[in-house]
Amino acid sequence: MSDVEAFYGALVEDDAEELYDNAPCAYLSTLPDGTIVKVNQTFLAWTGFERQALVGRRRFQDLLAPGDRIFYETHFGPALRMQGQVREIAVEIVTGDGSRLPVLVNAVLKHDAAGLPVAIRTAVFDATERRAYERELLQARRRAEESESRATALARTLQATFLPPALVEVPGLDLAGGYRPSGDGSEVGGDFYDAFAIDASSWGLVLGDVCGKGAAAAVVTSLVRYTVRAEAPRTTQPSQVLSRLHDVLVRNHPDQFCTAVFLRVERSAEGSFRVTVSAGGHPLPIRARRGQRGLDTVGAPGSMLGMLEHADVSDASTELMVGDVLVLYTDGITEARRDGEFFGEARVRAVVSDAGHATAKDLANALVAAAVEFQEGQTRDDIAVLVLRVT
Repeated sequence: MSDVEAFYGALVEDDAEELYDNAPCAYLSTLPDGTIVKVNQTFLAWTGFERQALVGRRRFQDLLAPGDRIFYETHFGPALRMQGQVREIAVEIVTGDGSRLPVLVNAVLKHDAAGLPVAIRTAVFDATERRAYERELLQARRRAEESESRATALARTLQATFLPPALVEVPGLDLAGGYRPSGDGSEVGGDFYDAFAIDASSWGLVLGDVCGKGAAAAVVTSLVRYTVRAEAPRTTQPSQVLSRLHDVLVRNHPDQFCTAVFLRVERSAEGSFRVTVSAGGHPLPIRARRGQRGLDTVGAPGSMLGMLEHADVSDASTELMVGDVLVLYTDGITEARRDGEFFGEARVRAVVSDAGHATAKDLANALVAAAVEFQEGQTRDDIAVLVLRVT
């Protein structure tokens, strides 16, 4: 190597270290649990922390504002574990003097040769100017942290993230969901539903109930939704999706469990729909056939997910024709109580039978309203409903 090559080689090495430490954005390396193991000077300058106060002593999520710490546990962390990376996540860092720094975060989960997660590499960008338009939302979050009423608003906002703002549009199907939180909605519940496209001719529908309430239930609910969406394209068997979900719960949250029912809906060339159902400890979907009296259920109950060593789930298929209806619901409907009496499945069936040719949305709303009215407006558990009608 010539003297010139040696000189520029050393210069590049020095420049690389200088670029890392004083880059225009902040860099952190953490363990999978968030413990900081390396941080550059840019991050220290922005936040006012000393290096020794962070490395090996603090987790990245501990530096976030209270509302964003919840967001990290319920959305950021699960997305990173499932997808291997997250991009442009907007959060606030609490600096050394107690002020808040709005930032955008990109993170990548690094695995070893055996496929096990070993580190998280995070890039942090100052978003002070970009976040100007979000000032109203940030102020609402601060107020939520300062008062009980605002805490209720935050809980409802978090709960809303577990329900799709609009269900996927499926040609030939009328889909609608209904939801009612327990009590005054001040605590995040575990009921959820989702509907999404798997490919051009098949869709996934899931409805479930995670045990418990609050942040712990929110973490698991988020993980359940991410897992179902990630696993659905990998198999045509809903039971395999629920089995995988069971394994994820056992490994990551052994003290938590949930019930769920997952449907794979496939459109045929004749315009009918083939629906394959798998249920894990969940009430089975109720089916109403056009032009036929009486209702039946589809599928087999199966075991709760995350509770036993192995999931006992199976698949059952049915063909839905024009006018047929399938109704999914959580036990917040059937176990609604008044003076020791349950709302029960018989009343669910009565509402479905009386609905006639009502739209999916009208039927979903009617079921929720009937259960709430039965409890005289005092809901003791979350209620979630998902209705499918072939049009």
